[in-house]
Amino acid sequence: MNNRTKVTRLRCEYLENPIGIDQVQPRLSWNIEAARRGVRQIARQVRVASSTERLARGDADLWDSGRVEDDRSTHIPYCGVVLTSRISCYWQVRIWDEQGNTSVSEPACWTMGLLNSADWQAQWIAADTSFLEKAHHAITPTLTRPGTPPWFRKTFEVNSPVRQATLYASARGLYECTLNGQRVGQDIFTPEWTDYNKRIQYRTYDITQLIKPGSNVLGAILGDGWYSGYVGWQETRGRYGLQNSLMLQLEIELMDGRRMTVNTDDSWRCCAGPILFSDFMMGETYDARQELTGWMETHYNDSQWCPVKVVPAPQVPLVSQPSESVCLVETIDPVSVHEIRPGVYIYDLGQNISGWIRMRVRGAAGTTVTLRHGERLNPDGTLYTENLRRARATDVYILKGSRQEIWEPRFTFHGFQFIEINGLPAKPRPGDIIGCVVHSATPPAGHFECSHPLVNRLWLNIFWSQKDNFLSVPTDCPQRDERLGWMGDAQVFLRTASYNMNVAAFFTKWMIDVEDAQTPKGIFPDTAPRLHEGENFVGLDDLGGAAAWADAGVIIPWTIWRVYGDTGILERHWDAMVAWLEYLERTNPRYIRENELANNYGDWLCIPSDTTFRTHSPMKTLLATAYWADDAAKLACMACALARHGEAQRFEAMFERVRAAFQQEWLLPNGRLAVENQTAYVLALAFNLLPEDQKDNAARHLVENIRNCHWHLSTGFIGISHLNPTLTAMGRSDVAWHLLLNEDYPSWLYPVRHGATTIWERWNGWTEQDGFFDPQMNSFNHYSLGSVGEWLYRCVAGIELDPEVPGFKQFIIRPYPGGALEYAGAEYQALPGLIRSRWQRKDTTFTLEVTIPANTIARVYVPSNPSRPVMEGQVPAEQAEGVRPLGRREQFALFSVGSGSYNFKSTFID
Repeated sequence: MNNRTKVTRLRCEYLENPIGIDQVQPRLSWNIEAARRGVRQIARQVRVASSTERLARGDADLWDSGRVEDDRSTHIPYCGVVLTSRISCYWQVRIWDEQGNTSVSEPACWTMGLLNSADWQAQWIAADTSFLEKAHHAITPTLTRPGTPPWFRKTFEVNSPVRQATLYASARGLYECTLNGQRVGQDIFTPEWTDYNKRIQYRTYDITQLIKPGSNVLGAILGDGWYSGYVGWQETRGRYGLQNSLMLQLEIELMDGRRMTVNTDDSWRCCAGPILFSDFMMGETYDARQELTGWMETHYNDSQWCPVKVVPAPQVPLVSQPSESVCLVETIDPVSVHEIRPGVYIYDLGQNISGWIRMRVRGAAGTTVTLRHGERLNPDGTLYTENLRRARATDVYILKGSRQEIWEPRFTFHGFQFIEINGLPAKPRPGDIIGCVVHSATPPAGHFECSHPLVNRLWLNIFWSQKDNFLSVPTDCPQRDERLGWMGDAQVFLRTASYNMNVAAFFTKWMIDVEDAQTPKGIFPDTAPRLHEGENFVGLDDLGGAAAWADAGVIIPWTIWRVYGDTGILERHWDAMVAWLEYLERTNPRYIRENELANNYGDWLCIPSDTTFRTHSPMKTLLATAYWADDAAKLACMACALARHGEAQRFEAMFERVRAAFQQEWLLPNGRLAVENQTAYVLALAFNLLPEDQKDNAARHLVENIRNCHWHLSTGFIGISHLNPTLTAMGRSDVAWHLLLNEDYPSWLYPVRHGATTIWERWNGWTEQDGFFDPQMNSFNHYSLGSVGEWLYRCVAGIELDPEVPGFKQFIIRPYPGGALEYAGAEYQALPGLIRSRWQRKDTTFTLEVTIPANTIARVYVPSNPSRPVMEGQVPAEQAEGVRPLGRREQFALFSVGSGSYNFKSTFID
């Protein structure tokens, strides 16, 4: 066994080797790996230099922390020389472990972006549409209609060897850049979605290897995207503006020390191209006959292209994107193809995805191929598209007539499993159609597996719905005319999301959008980023303040802190969270959240469902009040974490006032609530709103309600995330298992049995009895009801946060076997390292295998017969290296363990 300690996975603000950040005091993290048990970091040293050469010779000219005696390995703030624009920072970590050994990491790097407005010298340019028809006068006038991307180019000379070349890029709209025929970067849909009236993101690219001696050509294509395309369910373009514009700033450092820049200005040229129309929701039309052959080459004649026009720069900050980019992450081959009528084919990818189709086709010039996208098929085998509402989700490709043509769209995406293709000149061949999966490239973090195949498919459906909907922001659905960052959906799913993938940077970015959308009154929005509302749109407060939706402004920072140990997100949004709680207190003097001006969706899509927006009922008021109390409790805890002790007392007192009002309004004798449904009891228990001596009674009433529903759930978006965790916490994991394993309607496994490959929006999105539900609101890719994934990780596999220590620095392994499963397990890449938990039972023997990352400790709960010993390996657990017995807790033997891998074995009582 190799006992060597290694320092790995160096990250800066959650990202590996980020380019162009704008945090002037970035936080640094690393992992420690070792095979032996009980590995701890006892001291650390971080060194940062301005070049690899300086770092290699020990000259940390930017920062040398010196030896620091502690075990911290996450969120270490840079405390060196003041960082300025463009600087490169090369860094390395040395640690000392508990045996006195030292380990040094491989170097890592981050670079700074442009930190000051004066750093920006490029101008914003746009296509002058009055010239575009002159450039392509033979093409139909649709070239100049809204949604037609312009193409830009600029040639320049480089006559000396290049040391470094960096491109800074932004747009109002979406850009795709090229240099000398090579695509710049792998990201797509850039800059990503923000409230463009508050801030616009830019991206930084190292393009040193793309520069060549002599003539070079820098090009760009500019699409609509969120800025000027269709967004939301109201059929209107241009929520932020209708004139797209581009800004590129290329800075080149030559070997002889000189610097040169190539910026967008009035010397650039512009032309219409083969993309006749492109929009996220409507699709893309591409006429390959109009391709600008050779436009990315220096010798191309652009004399017929048009001049650009310089437009005013936006009067908002340009900020570096702090999260992973949207990328084409994987491809999928279809599992079947059927010709449903002559020349019309239906392809099945076997998986509902977010993305597009890459097509290979052969045929005569002018042949038109139409691709329509849908999530399901009608009973007759045709494509079901009614649930897309106004989203056409249709791509059109017009052939140029070459021997083989390969095409995929640039500025659109669809949510689909099935594709209808019409107009192919010949029967398609294998490999002609490929599904391209597109989402924010958040790193995978977790994996769940058990002995029940339908539960495994359920977890996979949850994972896919997350991938398909985490596209720049956490959207509700990727297919219909909506695709908004609904806050209630995001907050109920976040714990599940954080197990599946590392979403820290993703939600760091999105919380900025959330605060940008907060009103001057303190009201958090229901969706973020905020859509620009004109005279035909609802008012600012109409899509804000909803219980469980607006409360995400508190729940998201809380959860990121708890999961990742990140107090920075609390500091950044503290004032916004306080303003929200003050708004609630100001407008609800009885401490019952009953403000008639606020939106209230209730327990959205519960059974039976109430889909009214602005109505109020006892249940909706109960839910709203419960969330207010929980907000206050969370703020009190966060205040303690920030050493704001006066604020902690203030919000603890607010919680107690709301809790007392809740009990006075809804608590009846014997733990019964005046509102009798599953979500009411679940929230009262989960949010600690009941007297201690009434909690068991309330739990019995909850189970009674489930029994009266024939042991089925009836919760909607809000209650569902708390249902199984609350049952388990109250000692009724048997009921939670029953709910999980139900296969008839309504249940999690009912859609799985009927071919679902993602989570449905509604329990009754499709039923054997009624077929498809009302298409006006019936997405088949909507992650909210998949928040049970949290319970799979926390309670089935048993990987759980410590209630007192955030960030998995200290954590719990506590599985609740059930449901006649033979085995279950998960692995989770927490911020400190990889956690594994896997249990198996055979007859009365229970085996629990766990891996605890270096520099962490865990409390391991082993289900066991109290009269029989628990073994670890070949010895009694209390005698094993790295294991300390802590007695028993209910049906568990409890142990404290240090890092390493362990194999516990016990006698199990079901």
